[in-house]
Amino acid sequence: MTDSNQLVAKVRGLASSQVSILVGVLAVLTIVFTVLEPKFFSTATANNILTDWGSVVLIAVGQTFVVISGGIDLSVGAVIGLSGVISAYFMVNVLGFDSTTKPGDAYAPLLLGALVSIGVGILVGLVNAVLINKAKIVPFIATLATMGAALGLSVIISSGMPIGGPNDFKIISALNPKTMPLSIAVILVAVIVTIAGLFLHKSRFGLYTYAIGSNAFAARAAGINVERQITKIYALSGALAGFAGIYVYMRLGAGSPSSGTGRELDAIAAVVIGGASLMGGVGRIWGTVLGTLILFTVQSGLIMIGVAPDWKKVVVAILIAAAVAAQTLQSKNGRR
Repeated sequence: MTDSNQLVAKVRGLASSQVSILVGVLAVLTIVFTVLEPKFFSTATANNILTDWGSVVLIAVGQTFVVISGGIDLSVGAVIGLSGVISAYFMVNVLGFDSTTKPGDAYAPLLLGALVSIGVGILVGLVNAVLINKAKIVPFIATLATMGAALGLSVIISSGMPIGGPNDFKIISALNPKTMPLSIAVILVAVIVTIAGLFLHKSRFGLYTYAIGSNAFAARAAGINVERQITKIYALSGALAGFAGIYVYMRLGAGSPSSGTGRELDAIAAVVIGGASLMGGVGRIWGTVLGTLILFTVQSGLIMIGVAPDWKKVVVAILIAAAVAAQTLQSKNGRR
């Protein structure tokens, strides 16, 4: 093969890669919405998109691990609400801090609250794993059950009302509203997502996750402890949902039982748009990251051009259907 042919092959491979396609889609969406509404291309809009992205990309990354392993986790949205409520309750009723606490004094309780929030997520993840591994309940039903339980507990603990607690909104606010749309919280989320990506694509843990999703029977025959790996995967998904819970708490300044309602659908949409297969064995963190950005770019763009916010869930459902249909067509063409 000549140098020119090799160059053409590389360009074609790059152009057909999932990440390149998603970057292209994101660029086209940005151009279209900017033409329709020039204010879309602004630091303020970027800040709004990235702030929304921060909480959902956490549960979407956890969902990526779960989906690659051949499972599904419907409890992540409810865990956001439950972990936020329990964290707020802990900071207010155990530590003795409330919404009147000065921002400079809020860092210690927020750190402890974050640990509690992540702990709650891990606990729910372990319950999911027990239901799947020991009770032999399929992941869809197991996580649907824990979703209902988490929603109920968050309402019981909070009496159905948000629990306000200590906070410093500077953590979740843009570093410079005019030139820098990133906040400290978003930067921290980006670091966590990067670590998770390296963990999935460069470690034995990731290799085992792909193996289980591709063929659990063959993975078990190869000596992989499938049940233990599944436990770790759902615990990780729960931990990231718990982290998203404290993220949303800092954004709202309170723990609300409804703060994560419907977010599991956003997470699944982001994962599927990012190229992961709901059949298992396929998926990449960078695809999920871009899928989440596309999701919120579309939602923000539609709102800015005058589409009612009530259409958001309809748009998410359409994006999921379109992404799955594209995967099906790609798979059929690949077989040919």
